[in-house]
Amino acid sequence: MERIEPGKYVELGYDLYAVEADGKETLVHQTDAEDPEKVVFGVTRGMIAPLEKAIEGLEVGGKFDVKATADEAFGPYDPDQVVELDREIFVVDGKFDEEMIKVGALVPMMTADGYRINGLVKEVGAEKVKLDFNHPLAGKSVRFDGKIIAVRDATPEELQPVHGGCGCGCDHDDCDCDGGHHHGDGHCGCGDGCCH
Repeated sequence: MERIEPGKYVELGYDLYAVEADGKETLVHQTDAEDPEKVVFGVTRGMIAPLEKAIEGLEVGGKFDVKATADEAFGPYDPDQVVELDREIFVVDGKFDEEMIKVGALVPMMTADGYRINGLVKEVGAEKVKLDFNHPLAGKSVRFDGKIIAVRDATPEELQPVHGGCGCGCDHDDCDCDGGHHHGDGHCGCGDGCCH
């Protein structure tokens, strides 16, 4: 059987838990054989370091159970990532988009550099909309509990460094990272630039 080493294509199935300071865990995301996380070990950018270390050398069926601190996972919560934007930004065809812009909704936005980010609507005021662009798991420790579903040599195309899997459950080629992808829970789990 092939072992996970740099250049290997890997599929992971896991449960991702947010770990509170008191040790209480909450399941926030799952992947499985029907919808695995796909990475090319040592090539895919943004993979969470403790997860990457835990799976190195495993074969198909190998199990892992690894924790990552907030700093190792999705970073600390950053109050500077909470911003107020003018309501007029969210006007479509002359009308404020009340369907999309409501408290608790995830809103896809583009940065000036053309990167897609998602903001969680915190408040909708008469003139401003307050959005939180922190990753949903920012400031939280996490635990990955899962197993290896597939290991094989990566194809030449797969060896090109791209946004890919990262310990989050999205493969980013079809990830909308706003909860519309396969998990629908608004918690992409991703620590790379796609989702925060």
